[in-house]
Amino acid sequence: MRFAVFAFAGLVGFLVPASAAEITCDGPFAADSSEALLVEAFGRENVVTGEVPGPEGSTLVATTVFPGDSERQMEFGWWDEAAFERLAYFTVPAGDTAPGGLKVGMSVGEVEALNGAPFELTGFWWDYGGYAGFDGGTLADLAGGCHVSVSFQPTADIPGDLDVEPIAGDRMVASSEPLLHTVDARIAAITVGYPDFSALED
Repeated sequence: MRFAVFAFAGLVGFLVPASAAEITCDGPFAADSSEALLVEAFGRENVVTGEVPGPEGSTLVATTVFPGDSERQMEFGWWDEAAFERLAYFTVPAGDTAPGGLKVGMSVGEVEALNGAPFELTGFWWDYGGYAGFDGGTLADLAGGCHVSVSFQPTADIPGDLDVEPIAGDRMVASSEPLLHTVDARIAAITVGYPDFSALED
């Protein structure tokens, strides 16, 4: 269920500016965040907790910050969905910079260069299409213990006679695949996640 995800310690007067920001895995975005810390950081009027759409028609319980604001909206999911504690994932606003320097709109080649290593993504045109995590490279070792995943989407007009089978469906595609450049695949969404550290401690 958290495939597409995977996705504030020491919070003292932390505020995110309305303009583009660089998000790091600390403060309200740390593993031990909670709904209460989000309220403290962003204001009660900007924080709403309830059901949100999940994959394959499911629903999740999550906290939305700045709901309805396309430039700033963020979604926070919890390992403890009763107390709204222990951050499982959060989404990164399109205008902000994610941990590791990722931004919406980056091409596969730009992400590979940022990572300093190749990676894989799932084929396109199905429920989990275009998703990539990082098992190696710079993006696999982020400060704060978080991990980042991205969703790519083709942005170019695709000729009807182009054979896209190598990048379609339930398969893994290497970031070096030339077709990814041909279809101009770019980041459409970024999610940052955490393992359930409390479960690991048990």
